[in-house]
Amino acid sequence: MLLDGEAWQAKFHDFQSEAWRLETLPAYNVSQEEDQIRAFMAGERIDPHAYSNEYTEDLKRLRREGKSKGRVHIVTRPLSDYLRFEFMYYRPHAWAGEDIRIMDVTDRDNPLAGVQDFWMFDRAEVILMNYEVDGTQINREVHEGDVSPFLEYQRIALAESVPFEEYVKGLDL
Repeated sequence: MLLDGEAWQAKFHDFQSEAWRLETLPAYNVSQEEDQIRAFMAGERIDPHAYSNEYTEDLKRLRREGKSKGRVHIVTRPLSDYLRFEFMYYRPHAWAGEDIRIMDVTDRDNPLAGVQDFWMFDRAEVILMNYEVDGTQINREVHEGDVSPFLEYQRIALAESVPFEEYVKGLDL
C-alpha cells in the first residue's frame, strides 16, 4: 500500500514513542528545497542559534511529550553539496531534540549496503522510502512483512554511527 498526503502526515502525529529514519543517499532531489540550495551554494548560511521553524517547534513538542525522533544518515567523504546543505539544518534540528547520527563508511565496509531508506514508527511499522537514482522520491510504501530485519538495521546503524555534533567537529562545512 502506498502512503501519501494526510495519511503520511498522520504517521508523524500518531506515533506513540519513536519515529526513526535511515537515510542512505548522498542527495535528495526535493523541489521545495531548490531555492534554499541555490542560496547555500551562493554562500548564504543560516544562524543555527536563531533558526526556528515549524519543524524545530514540533521537535521540541515531541520531546516535551516524551517522544523521540531520530535518524542515521550513511555518508561517504567528500560530502556532497547536498549533505553540506543538509548538515547546516541538522545542527538546529539536533538542538531542538532530534537524535541525528552519522555513519561514515568512507574507509570501511558498509554493513547496511543495499538497505533502502525507511521510516520506522514505534518499532512496529515500517514505511519504505522509494527513490530514483538522483534522489527524486518515487513513493512511500507501507512494508507489509516482518519488521525484525528493520529493527536489526536500526541496531546496526545506531551502533556504527556517531552523534552529529561529534561527527562535524573540525569539519569545514
